[in-house]
Amino acid sequence: MTAIALPDVFLSYQQELMSSVSHQAVTVVEKSRRTGYSWAIAADAALTAAATRAAGGSDVFYMGYNLEMAREFIDYVADWAKSLSPAAVEVREFLFTDPEHPEKEIKAFRVDFASGHKVLALPSVPRALRGMQGKVILDEAAFHDDLEELLKAAFALLIWGGKVVIISTHNGDANPFNGLINDIRAKRKPYHLLRCTFDDALRDGLYRRICYTQGKSWSAEAEAAWRAEIIAFYGSAADEELFCIPAAGSGTWLSAALIEARMEDGIPVLRWEPPPGFVLWSERQRLAEVRAWCEENLAPVVAALDPDDQHAFGWDFGRYHDLSVYWPLAIKKNMVRRTPFVIELRNVPSEEQQFILWYALDRTPRLRGGKMDATGPGFTTAENTMKRYGQRIEMVMLNEPWYREHMPPLKAAFEDGEIIIAKDREHFDDLRLVKLVRGVARVPDLRTGAPGKKRHGDGAVALALGHSASRSDPELYEYTPAALAAARAEAEEDRIAQRNRWIASGSRIRGDYPRLRGSL
Repeated sequence: MTAIALPDVFLSYQQELMSSVSHQAVTVVEKSRRTGYSWAIAADAALTAAATRAAGGSDVFYMGYNLEMAREFIDYVADWAKSLSPAAVEVREFLFTDPEHPEKEIKAFRVDFASGHKVLALPSVPRALRGMQGKVILDEAAFHDDLEELLKAAFALLIWGGKVVIISTHNGDANPFNGLINDIRAKRKPYHLLRCTFDDALRDGLYRRICYTQGKSWSAEAEAAWRAEIIAFYGSAADEELFCIPAAGSGTWLSAALIEARMEDGIPVLRWEPPPGFVLWSERQRLAEVRAWCEENLAPVVAALDPDDQHAFGWDFGRYHDLSVYWPLAIKKNMVRRTPFVIELRNVPSEEQQFILWYALDRTPRLRGGKMDATGPGFTTAENTMKRYGQRIEMVMLNEPWYREHMPPLKAAFEDGEIIIAKDREHFDDLRLVKLVRGVARVPDLRTGAPGKKRHGDGAVALALGHSASRSDPELYEYTPAALAAARAEAEEDRIAQRNRWIASGSRIRGDYPRLRGSL
């Protein structure tokens, strides 16, 4: 007789929820519709209420936004309790006061357990939690009438060791639930965040489970057809209902007043565009030109960096149509991220961009880390820089998930006064260009400015990368002996003297001036 392989009771994302609830004081879930989170958390509620206090048990309080949700959840809990009861009897424990008649302990909105604990469905009003202690579950939180006050009441239970679980699909980008999600991503709230879209659930086996429970055969073709049918059913609401993208997700990300409030006079913005035909110059000529620019413009601002500050940077690569922007940030003692200067390069060949970048990094004190655009043509520069400076450099593929995770902390820094940038009109325009696209802050496919001087929000992207790098904590394993550092400094002085003699000779042919690749 062939054994039938039975699936796990819970799918991976449901197991992740139960693990988080077990280990975290507050768990927040942004989810797709009909993914079985309520069913899974009902099992957790039954297990929690069935356990004695010594075993970590407690009362569980459930709040849905309507009567039908409350009844459905209590039915889930009752079903789980009945399923668990035979196993409990095997070890001479009872889930119900009267194990022969468990239905007596299951009321319309309440399940009582022999442990002395209960699962209770409460009305969606903050005062319903007054004087309660235990675990609180707020289901479809975005649809409650007064979520902010409910959260205040629920979090009060944390003082005596309670737990809070907040589960919801989105209900607009202005909803307090979306604000809570953004606060968590911005690290303003120390809560554990889970995210499960419709496609995430399918990858974890949602449709396979549906087929199993309905006695159908699974196939990839059937799953694809079912997915298309569900998306068609939701129509224009599919993004919000199935893919965790809050509706009405468009509009300016930062207000003009907020950007201007974080601007400061006196921060230099170094802009360079080489002369026409620069790319056809000899390598020695290009090197002489770019080194002269660095020593005249870049060297003074790098030398002015405070050696007591840690530094991080962001690099957004551009070649023909867009700018390359190097945006360093000094991490001050009060944790404010201050911009010491910015470099913008237009129509500069990749090798010369790399020279300028490395010139700055070699002279930056206490370089903590950097994040570099490695999308498309920027990959080579990012990879070479990572090879040179090690794991403190991160190559970033700029995409929607990256923006979703890293843009909320940058916005929080603007709102909380924890960032300082240059008072520069073009940087202002770059930041104003950032929009909420499908609920995520990012630079849309739009360029601004006059022909030949157009921008694509390049400064905003570099700042986002730099701010993200300033918040990271790379592990560094390196050591530079004092003697080696002195030797490097002496070699650099010799190289500058050699370069000055070479330029003073007026020679474009003779001389032994170092080639670009070897000069670093």
